Amino acid sequence: MPLFTRDRPPDGSEHRGLQPSGFRPSGFQPSGFQPSGFQPNGFQPNGFQHSGFQHSGFQHNGFGPTGFQPGGFQPGGFDRLIAEEPIVRPGICTQRSFDELGEPLREVTFVVVDLETTGGSSLTEAITEVGAVKVRGGEVLGEFATLVDPGRSIPPQITILTGITDSMVYDAPRIDAVIPPFLEFIRGCVLVAHNAPFDVGFLKAACARLGLPWPGPAVVDTVRLARKVLTRDEAPSVRLSALAPLLGATVAPDHRALTDARATVDVLHALFERLGSLGVHSLSELQDASRDVSPERRRKRRLADHLPAAPGVYLFRGPNDEVLYVGTSGNLHQRVRSYFSAAETRDRIKHMVALAQRVDHVECAHALEAHIREQRLIAIHQPPYNRRSRRPGKISWVTLTDEAFPRLSIVRSMPDRPEVCLGPFPSRQAAQTAVEALQDAVPIRRCTSRIRRLDPDGSPCALAELGRCGAACAGLEDEQSYSGHVRRIRQLIDGDSDEILTVLRERLTTLSRSGRFDQAALIRDRLSALAAAVDRRQRLGALAGIGEIVAARPDDLGGWDLTVIRFGRFAAAGRARRGVDPMPVVELLVSSAETVLPRPGPLPGASAEETTTLLRWVERPGSRLVRTTAAWFSPAAGAGRWRPFMKAADMARGTRSALTLGG
Repeated sequence: MPLFTRDRPPDGSEHRGLQPSGFRPSGFQPSGFQPSGFQPNGFQPNGFQHSGFQHSGFQHNGFGPTGFQPGGFQPGGFDRLIAEEPIVRPGICTQRSFDELGEPLREVTFVVVDLETTGGSSLTEAITEVGAVKVRGGEVLGEFATLVDPGRSIPPQITILTGITDSMVYDAPRIDAVIPPFLEFIRGCVLVAHNAPFDVGFLKAACARLGLPWPGPAVVDTVRLARKVLTRDEAPSVRLSALAPLLGATVAPDHRALTDARATVDVLHALFERLGSLGVHSLSELQDASRDVSPERRRKRRLADHLPAAPGVYLFRGPNDEVLYVGTSGNLHQRVRSYFSAAETRDRIKHMVALAQRVDHVECAHALEAHIREQRLIAIHQPPYNRRSRRPGKISWVTLTDEAFPRLSIVRSMPDRPEVCLGPFPSRQAAQTAVEALQDAVPIRRCTSRIRRLDPDGSPCALAELGRCGAACAGLEDEQSYSGHVRRIRQLIDGDSDEILTVLRERLTTLSRSGRFDQAALIRDRLSALAAAVDRRQRLGALAGIGEIVAARPDDLGGWDLTVIRFGRFAAAGRARRGVDPMPVVELLVSSAETVLPRPGPLPGASAEETTTLLRWVERPGSRLVRTTAAWFSPAAGAGRWRPFMKAADMARGTRSALTLGG
């Protein structure tokens, strides 16, 4: 088995031998760990944060909701329950990319690895020796060294080069016994190698043969790094045997894995000393130094110097103070700095960064507030480099026209009469599908001509002859009879009856039993689209119809993210840390929240995009309803009970539609 010659934790104690499966190598922090002095997500040590003011004092007190909580909403105040469908967030225990890593180099744990193999191709050759050294802040934390039985004879030229013979690896462990403990050894660390593509290529190939996932750690190649730091006059060759004496390594490489890994450690530290004078002090800056990042782009990192390590919204501004791009992040400083590093590979954003002259920001209490403010800022400024949320009003609605014999009409602007409108739809095509579904089930007229209330003089169309229209235009159906069709549509939208959906479902069953599968598939898709639209309309309308809701979600540190929603519009946000009573903070939030004057229509307080975002947040498992001015309910005969059918239709169609809003 592999020999761990040393694996010393930071406290100086010794641990020898293989580490059990639960062992965490030095430098690895389990999920939820926070370094001393670090306050995540804009959290303030003195209690409560809310858009510029603080409130201290707070202790957990249970308080109950009022009304009805649909979806994943949990009643019972601030008692913590395990969510049935947990929201998965990236944790500190996962492998991290350079974009996520902003630690100073002295705080980063590196594992310097070297391999000896039977040849140069990872596809046809095998590993004969693994050597690795774990270092942090100039201190060696542990070493990993083992010979590996390659399962074949070692070529003579390889034996001459490395000194490793067949007899030396005869009783050595096979690669399937070496890779799992090696992956444990490097977990949570940055991998370093001299000519990294060679070593990493063999390790990836070994994992693939064993059916193990490659964890994808950040990788530093000392060959590329040396070429960026050293001139060709100073270092004509960047081979390890040439760099080690040039940079004053205390270990001479000899083509044995552990020895060469130790020599690479000295080379890495020597390169770090030279990079320090060039202003490279973090992993993202180290990546810039080893990749092609223009000096102009690198110099613009100063634009992020004033930004806090807190959640919020950032705005890139151009030469004329125009807003070029708006984004959001849980760590403003770290995210904005990444735009000036090699982590940013999008050509469009690179062009934006070249134009940027400064970065403004809005610090937020939590991620939801940042998301909402991002949407609003994009809608206001229309930044040219944003693609999302630029046209929140570019949606469609289905409404009934205001006339004696109404017809279904697709409009761009939100109708003033909430009782006769369906939507929002992301496109006109989606709205047209819902209209066709309604017309399949209800004989409502499709012609656009005006019909006189008295003595209509039109001619029946082909649809009337097929029994799919009452021919009100020709006087064959009076206004009272026609109003029954309108009433059926209104009852569907209001949740009083799902009779229309049932009619379509029966037609689908009939077509399927008769073998008319193409027509059945068409009805299935229309029924699914209509049911999803009605469900969306009922859920959004229920939230937007309440004058005020105060909702809370637990944060990662035992505190609470608080949000005030008025008529479906974000009105205030705050954060309460663990150990303080929430109710005084809720009162403070409510008293300082934005006043929202409702306008006519199904969404009286905000855009469909904003109300949708709030509904998603409130409906997520684990949310708590703190206070509401009216009961929040879902209609018993609403389209919500058709979600299993919608899911089955999506599976049959081979696509995924928005069973959850915007999802």
